[in-house]
This record gives sequence, C-alpha cells and structure tokens, in this order.
Amino acid sequence: MSSAVLELRGVTKLYDDFRAVDDLSLSVPAGCIYGFLGPNGAGKTTTIRMILGILKPTSGSISVLGAPSAMGVRARIGYLPEEKGLYKKMRAWSVIAYFGTLKGMGRAAAKRRAFELLERYGLKDFATARTEALSKGMGQKVQVLASIAHDPEFVILDEPFSGLDPVNQGVMEEIVMDLRRRGRTVLFSTHVMQHAERLCDRIVVIAKGRALFDGTVGAARRLIPRRVRLATADDPSPLRALPSVAALHAVGGGQWEVELREGTDPQAVLRACFETPVRLRSFDAAEPSLHDVFVKLVGSGAREASFR
Repeated sequence: MSSAVLELRGVTKLYDDFRAVDDLSLSVPAGCIYGFLGPNGAGKTTTIRMILGILKPTSGSISVLGAPSAMGVRARIGYLPEEKGLYKKMRAWSVIAYFGTLKGMGRAAAKRRAFELLERYGLKDFATARTEALSKGMGQKVQVLASIAHDPEFVILDEPFSGLDPVNQGVMEEIVMDLRRRGRTVLFSTHVMQHAERLCDRIVVIAKGRALFDGTVGAARRLIPRRVRLATADDPSPLRALPSVAALHAVGGGQWEVELREGTDPQAVLRACFETPVRLRSFDAAEPSLHDVFVKLVGSGAREASFR
C-alpha cells in the first residue's frame, strides 16, 4: 500500500485545444513539505483545483489520502485558495472557529482552537477585531489559521506568500514549519524560489502544464554545475589545468567564474590559488540556488516571474 498522501497519474486538463495541465504525474510522501513551483500560468492552480475535486481532469487519476476523490476526505484536508477573502464583519476568532465547525469541530472546541492559534502566531490582541479592520498581512494569516483550525492531515496552500511583507512571510513560514513538526503534510504552490529553498523537502517544477523536475531540493541543485566566483588582480588562467576545473570564465571587473567538475570540493580551487599563487580579493563557493535551477529548467523568460 502506498504511503503517499497524494498521487497524480497522467493527469491532463484541456480547455478546448488548450492544455492547462499536460500528463502530470507526481507523488507527495506523508510528513513532508512539497513545493509546487512554476511561473505564473504554469498550471499550478488548475492542478490544485483538480486535486481538491473542484475541477475534473480530462484524463488521468488522482488519489488523495488513499481516496479516489478529495470530496470523501474533506475533513482531513486544509486549503488556502489563491483568491484570498474574509467575511468583513466577522471577528478574527469567529472566522477561524466558523471554518473549524464546517470541518466537524464542536463550537466550544472551535472557539478554543481559534484563540489558541491567534495567540501562537502573534494575533492575540486582534482576536476580537473585525476582519475589515485588519491589515492585508493580518487578514491573510487569519485565513491561513482558518484553513488549519480543524488540525488537518494534509494542507494545501495556493500562493500563501503572495502580497505579504517580509515579517508576515516569516510568520507564514513558521506556520508551515510547525505543521511539518507535527507530522502533517504540506503542499504549497509558489513562483518565489526563496520560500521553497528554505522550506521544502521535495519540489516539482512545472511549466506549460508539464513537470520538468520532481525530487529533493538537493537533487535539483545538482542539475547545475557547481561554480566558484573569485576576484583577483592576477591572471587565474593556471587554474584551468586543475583536474577539478571544467571551465574558467571572465565576468568582468577582475572577477572570474570557475565551473567545477561533478563531485569536486571547491576547497581544491582555494588551495590552488594559494599555491599558484593567485592573490584573492574574494572567494565565493556558494551552492547553486533553487532560482538558478528554476531558470535553467523553465528558461530565462521566467527570471522576472520567479522574483515577483
């Protein structure tokens, strides 16, 4: 029996001749944070709506928590939609409690849970405020807390960081990490790579409805050759002779990029610089970022989208 919380097998969604999702297969293990990454218009939200049973796939199959449809296990799922919105006249605590009761909680338990969550994530002083008086960031936090009030096993967050300032982004990351610490499974979609890099155990990168990569963040980074950036007033061309160096490129202003062969320790280049000698002004051996991987997979046209 599969331990996956979510499985998609050959899922396709057509709108007339347009393929919003194209033969997408993926598996989300229990207890992980799974990033659903892609530029705007990649098919992320369409896929999430099919997972939840809001849309039906044109072909393929979806299994959620072992069930053939999310509709049969709705009480075990939490969902934050891309389109955020709250009942403006309701109090913050009552919004959270209300959504808890919709998922089967008793009223008293839902109210206790609402106040507990508001206190835990820094909104205790706004518990009785009407949601129309909350800032956008506070309102979005209330909506996220409403989606997890019933303590779901599987949480789906569609662009949860969109429009949040850095402080509230930090709180949102804290909520996601807390869910994982409690053994919950989280799938969140985003086109901002920094959040995925900090949070995710596994990612899938999609573009034009198709999966381009599915695996761990570490495996994704290994798609890009390791590079070292150094600055020197000397001629670093002797470094080309090192067995660890695949290529050496000038990038201007006395800076050079050294492309390393697979499995090479950047310290080998640093030692060679002292031995040659190549006098260094700086030496940066940072790993490839998830943004670098994203651009490689999706194309340079996604560079702007991935930072919006």
